[in-house]
Amino acid sequence: MKGTLLFNALREAIDEEMAKDPLVCVMGEDVGHYGGSYKVTKDLYEKYGALRVLDTPIAENSFTGMAVGAAMTGLRPIVEGMNMGFLLLAFNQISNNMGMLRYTSGGNYKIPTVVRGPGGVGRQLGAEHSQRLEAYFHAVPGIKIVACSTPTNAKGLMKAAIRDDNPVLFFEHVLLYNLTEELPKGEYVCALDQADIVREGSDITILTYSRMRHHCLKAVQQLEDIDIDVELIDLISLKPFDMQTVAASIRKTHRVIIVEECMKTGGIGAELIALITEQCFDDLDERPIRLSSQDIPTPYNGNLENLTIIQPHQIVDAAKKILLKEES
Repeated sequence: MKGTLLFNALREAIDEEMAKDPLVCVMGEDVGHYGGSYKVTKDLYEKYGALRVLDTPIAENSFTGMAVGAAMTGLRPIVEGMNMGFLLLAFNQISNNMGMLRYTSGGNYKIPTVVRGPGGVGRQLGAEHSQRLEAYFHAVPGIKIVACSTPTNAKGLMKAAIRDDNPVLFFEHVLLYNLTEELPKGEYVCALDQADIVREGSDITILTYSRMRHHCLKAVQQLEDIDIDVELIDLISLKPFDMQTVAASIRKTHRVIIVEECMKTGGIGAELIALITEQCFDDLDERPIRLSSQDIPTPYNGNLENLTIIQPHQIVDAAKKILLKEES
């Protein structure tokens, strides 16, 4: 068997949950007739109709606000951002409404909403289409943030996000949609707050998420050749962090590298290092290293674009610098 593409794994999850629960609906630009900008909602319009797969105007603030209202009345909306960068236009609806209404209503309302879509640095998509919004929303109370990285966790996390009674920001990477993998047979759901230990090791912990999982795997292969045993952890949950898994790994390896596509200043890695310093300081033998994208708008030029984000050789150099005391 060929396996399942990541975008089809997401579509399967949405389709199965819509079939199971008539309260689940989808809204966004081109999600209906066109099937979504990356075909995650392909054929769902024909199956469920215009009221459950709703094509909206180009107005992110309006249809995101509409999703909040729909959730307050008992529906379980899935909002697609055609590109996650466009959801900056709905920042107010996500932060002030979606994230806070369950609290500010004294628990009278639940907001079971999923906001999903493609983001990250693609291939020459330009600055405004290469946004990584996870850090933008990280400080917003009341929301959960997850980032899928494989077809298997994409499907399992999407099903969990749809079923959750709280708003979930669901980050998909634009360059992972065509990733292929055999999915587990039968019904399965992944925990929204649990990291994935991709590979166990004893020398150094590497923490990462989304597309950087695959860059790290390439680096791990090179490090194996020089007998450096890496424990690789895919964070998956960006809010809250699975600090239990992170701390257990650091107690074992005593060294940690964080690899992210997010910007370095105020990024996911910055918050993670703060928590590691607070909770795991006595277990560290070396200072943590943070490998992040440069703090500049992503260039359109392909060569310059690659220089702004972390590449596998930089991960290898960082690990060697810590363990072999080499100068990078």
